[in-house]
Amino acid sequence: MAGVLIRDLDWIVALADTGHVTDTAAVLGVSQPTLSRALARVEDELGVRLFERVPTGIITTPDGELVVESAREVLARHQQLERELAVRRDPDRGVVRLAFLDSMATSLVPQVLRSFHELAPLVRVELTQEPGHDILRDLRSGAAELAITSTRPEGDFAWAPLQEERLVVIVGRNHRLHQRKQVALSDLADDELVTTPAGFGHRVLVDGLLADAGVAPKVSFESADLVTIEGLVAAGLGFAIVPEAQAGLSGTISLRITQARARRTIGLTWRTDRPLAPAAARLRDHVVDHAPYGTTR
Repeated sequence: MAGVLIRDLDWIVALADTGHVTDTAAVLGVSQPTLSRALARVEDELGVRLFERVPTGIITTPDGELVVESAREVLARHQQLERELAVRRDPDRGVVRLAFLDSMATSLVPQVLRSFHELAPLVRVELTQEPGHDILRDLRSGAAELAITSTRPEGDFAWAPLQEERLVVIVGRNHRLHQRKQVALSDLADDELVTTPAGFGHRVLVDGLLADAGVAPKVSFESADLVTIEGLVAAGLGFAIVPEAQAGLSGTISLRITQARARRTIGLTWRTDRPLAPAAARLRDHVVDHAPYGTTR
């Protein structure tokens, strides 16, 4: 039915329900010739006859019954689509797709969503928790409209800083430096590092800090999950560099890093080459207007 209009399908269903061309035209508020031309156009497009004339009006042919059944399904799906689009255009009842970093799950994201829910309780926020490179993929494909990440994307993306966090070193309770309050990364040159896989935004930050310190420790384990990293460090399998808010969850010792650059900026990002749906724009504006959130010193 590629060349058939939604209006034509609606008229075909009306003809089947009414069983009379003249009565159907009256119900639809169109002339009988207009309705007849629409019927002929559909029959030509599909190559079948949909109705047969009888003394009382028209009846549906076997082919017509199949077409009418399919037309009802198409019309129902079209009506559902219109309803869903109307909801998405409603800033008070729409749906927003928000992606965020794993490390934000217990801190910034709940704080942001709590205040927004008080403002717009009927807006549904669909959450996706994933690594930074997956977040960018979803932003580009449209699977996410907004994202909270630690890396400012390049290209057609806006960026609004929300929070600055200190990065710290964590070590196990039996580590040789566990009694220190702070540490230079050069002191850990001979230790093994537990960190995220290459390509992750957090890994880029960690590698940059280590390079600035002139060290390249051996990587013993890689995990996309900072909680898993903390557990490995607690078991004595190396040290890690993590956000301060993430430190100490599994009994590790947190050490401040002497380098001033040992910080990360968390921001909200979205595409600028297409307009946000009203509900997403409302969440964006709310989040940006209430920044910064809990900046650490």
